[in-house]
Amino acid sequence: MSKIISLKIGLASCGVAAGGEAVLAELKKWTQLPVTEVGCIGHCYAEPLVEACLDDGSSVMYGNVKPTEACVKNILALGEEGRFVIPAARRAKELVKVLALAGHISPVVLKEYTDHEGYAGLRKALSMKPEEVIDEVKLSGLRGRGGGGFPTGNKWSFLAAKPGFDKTVICNADEGDPGAFMDRSLMESVPHQVLEGMLIAAYATGASRLIIYCRAEYPMAIKHLKIAIGQIYEEKLNVLNGRAVEISIKEGAGAFVCGEETALIASLEGQRGMPRFRPPFPTDRGYQDKPTMINNVETFGNVPLILREGGAKFAEVGSAGGRGTKLFALAGDLKYPGLVEVPMGTTLREIVFEIGGAAPDRVKAVQTGGPSGGCIPVELFDTPVDYDSLRSLGAIMGSGGMIVIGQDRCMVETARYFLDFTHRESCGKCTFCRIGTTRMFEILERIVAGKGTEADLDTLEDLGKKVKAGSLCGLGQTAPNPVLATLRYYRNEYLEHVREHKCRAMQCSAMVDLTLDRDKCVKCRLCIRSCPVGAISADFVIDPAVCTRCNSCLDSCPKHAIRRIATGEKK
Repeated sequence: MSKIISLKIGLASCGVAAGGEAVLAELKKWTQLPVTEVGCIGHCYAEPLVEACLDDGSSVMYGNVKPTEACVKNILALGEEGRFVIPAARRAKELVKVLALAGHISPVVLKEYTDHEGYAGLRKALSMKPEEVIDEVKLSGLRGRGGGGFPTGNKWSFLAAKPGFDKTVICNADEGDPGAFMDRSLMESVPHQVLEGMLIAAYATGASRLIIYCRAEYPMAIKHLKIAIGQIYEEKLNVLNGRAVEISIKEGAGAFVCGEETALIASLEGQRGMPRFRPPFPTDRGYQDKPTMINNVETFGNVPLILREGGAKFAEVGSAGGRGTKLFALAGDLKYPGLVEVPMGTTLREIVFEIGGAAPDRVKAVQTGGPSGGCIPVELFDTPVDYDSLRSLGAIMGSGGMIVIGQDRCMVETARYFLDFTHRESCGKCTFCRIGTTRMFEILERIVAGKGTEADLDTLEDLGKKVKAGSLCGLGQTAPNPVLATLRYYRNEYLEHVREHKCRAMQCSAMVDLTLDRDKCVKCRLCIRSCPVGAISADFVIDPAVCTRCNSCLDSCPKHAIRRIATGEKK
């Protein structure tokens, strides 16, 4: 019978949030076996995850582990309870390449990384001429994974063409999209892989300075990167054919606009994060007015793979609209939220239903590309996911956020929610973005309040097109996407809001009343105690004139005796 020789526990942010540290303490209490703290394997819905490694080379994974003696002893006995099996559909559709080591090695032990071909890509690059390295990246077809999709090899060649070594390569780790966690997971789980990609870029382009611009809200990622950088200096891995490369981290304050490269550079220089006109492009004049190149975390994470297997081999995966694999952060109304990696060209249907486990009859749309993306209806889910296909639908791939929207969601409120974020994040430099997105948000606020008109819909479309055309940077150019996409595909819901003052999803509070079914009510008075404005009388009647539709009573009722109804509907 196989025996356990060691244990691994996922302690990236998702594992910690799910209670992984308490599980670790319980494991150490009941066993002397070595326990390795690893990163995230992407199955966030099953955290905390514990892997029992056996003496025959196999392993058994346990999911949703509780920090109890019974649960830990079940694992140590290789019991059946809690055994975690990756859903077959997900296993069939995923192609794990960039995430191959995530969740399987310690993020802060250099030897574990090098034992799995870590820095083999850098060694190979150093045996080649810089221009040959760039040619391999071009041959791979790798495009920027931060959302713009610009050919990576071309960008590298622009920087390489600049004379001298006073050049900077920046890693954009300012992952600001709500619901996105691809970059965070990579930095937390395999920081050396990201840094190896940056070192290869430094050698290929002749840069002498590497900077990681990471939002301060990612403390674990920053901690692991700092440890990895210290190890790189100790082993002199930053010395590229006799030339030492400086590596540093800059913690950003969380401004969404700093995801735009010229705003990021301004922030690095101590200025307010605001974009500037281009040209000149950063590769001509960037950080400290010196030639600068910026790629995002996932882009750098792909580079070691390209050097190890060759650009041609890398390009065999994917589609004409994008080569290689892509990471997506799946969230929303689905069964298996988490981090997934699929070949470019995989359809939305495969990602949402087969990998994410969403129920086909309960999904209305998917939002791709974060708050600046577009809502794509379920009827178009056979669309392959690549840069060009999504753009043709009025959406973007962005950095890889993907939020599944259920049938019980209001698309007008969804558009309002995303625009609420982007209009607040505008840096204010250009009028179209500063004023245009604010006016669009005000119109949406009016519509969900039941005070909109049909003329408002025409104004939204007109303003949206002008904001996209006139804004200086990508924030303003994409901010209207959620509104324009929902108007395009769900205009009937907008018309119901402005013509009938009706929200079919019962999400827009101004168009909804709450009613209490006294036949179901057990008179526990929890609803009365939870109501912050005293809208529920002692005889269990809700006064719509007082009720603020905060839904506290809905959440507190143990018998579901309270429900939403359309304003004016018979109670």
